Amino acid sequence: MSTALAIAGVTAVLRDRLNDGLVNHNVAAITGSTVNVTVMAPDRVVPPNGTESSGLNLFLYQVTANPGWRNEGLPSHDAGGRQRLSNPPLALDLHYLVSAYSEGDLHAEILLGYAMQLMHEFPVISRDMIRRALNPSPDLGIVLPSALQALAECGLADQLELLRITPAALDTEASSRLWTATQASLRPSAAYLVSVVLIEAQRPTRPSLPVLTRGEVDPLSLRDRGVVVNPDVLPPLPTLTAILPDGGQPVMRLDETVVLSGHRLDGSGRELRLANDRFDIEATVAAAGGSDPALIELVIPASRAADFPVGVYQVSARLVPDGETQARETNRLGAALAPNITNLPQSIARVGGTAQLTVQFTPQLRAGQRASLLLGTREIAPQPYTAPTASLDFVIDDAPSGDFPTRLRIDGIDSPIIDRAATPPRFLDFTVSIT
Repeated sequence: MSTALAIAGVTAVLRDRLNDGLVNHNVAAITGSTVNVTVMAPDRVVPPNGTESSGLNLFLYQVTANPGWRNEGLPSHDAGGRQRLSNPPLALDLHYLVSAYSEGDLHAEILLGYAMQLMHEFPVISRDMIRRALNPSPDLGIVLPSALQALAECGLADQLELLRITPAALDTEASSRLWTATQASLRPSAAYLVSVVLIEAQRPTRPSLPVLTRGEVDPLSLRDRGVVVNPDVLPPLPTLTAILPDGGQPVMRLDETVVLSGHRLDGSGRELRLANDRFDIEATVAAAGGSDPALIELVIPASRAADFPVGVYQVSARLVPDGETQARETNRLGAALAPNITNLPQSIARVGGTAQLTVQFTPQLRAGQRASLLLGTREIAPQPYTAPTASLDFVIDDAPSGDFPTRLRIDGIDSPIIDRAATPPRFLDFTVSIT
């Protein structure tokens, strides 16, 4: 595949082919003047003094996605978005305009005729042509500019597809728009399509290992088990279907039992994996409770609060099913870990209509997280703090008297405030009394 320098490499190769063709056909002798090949915008070809020298101009006026390669896909990443899995190429078609310039009679037509003949005779640019154009022999004694020296490493000669030149039709309307957009005077021209340029990133990807066997190997026949058909509507692999936090709450909390229900969850070495993309966390917690095919229990101990900040986690189970030797991992389900206030209820007094409150909680608030206190129906921002911290100070202006259910909100996740196990539901005793 080519690098991002490939577009400039194609222009350089075409310019070299046109130069060589004009020299081989001794066009300079026919026109009686030196003939140059430029690669500028049409409005810059003729100098401000108006002197128009004989030459050809190669102008890249449009770049489009190649329709045949565009379905190859986009660069893919893993579920966390951190590890790159593939580097599909960026496939491009280059649209060029070849224009002839000269002040002499019929010279422009002569130049354009030779240019079109050269494009016709070499519809496919070979790899040798590319190498000679981008990496000329040092025996020539030419010191190339740094930009041209860099093109030698663009990889254009080694890409999978060869470059093909196809004449393109520009009708009167398209030609008029093009020359008007470039703010230049119309010149004898021909349009060409060069396809395809494949640009691929050089970033490393995560490769997959080849398959050794399809299941367990029979010790007698030495054949793998192959495809197994189960007369069951349940999936044949360990699967999670729901995450049920303690007390019917919608969020998890530290030191509380979270039940993960599913199928075929019995086995040995059971553990839970929690991943948080924002903080780049991949942590493992041993499963609680006994072995049950329908459920597995998760308890995030408070002793590991530093490992699990408030946020959204992807939870999966890993175990070795009965009768097998290799561990299997289930699908992932999302769950939110909420803060837990540890110093409520409490009473505070107003001083001059203002009350101050300190809230202690677990887990700690990390740098970059946003926190606020929900006091009844009011949202209050904390006083300045240094993260990480497990304590925040709040100043309540125009504090009313009364008892207020209180929640701590971190990154949009609220600490639980409703006792969902009660019938009917009621508020938990996380209240602040202002006197």
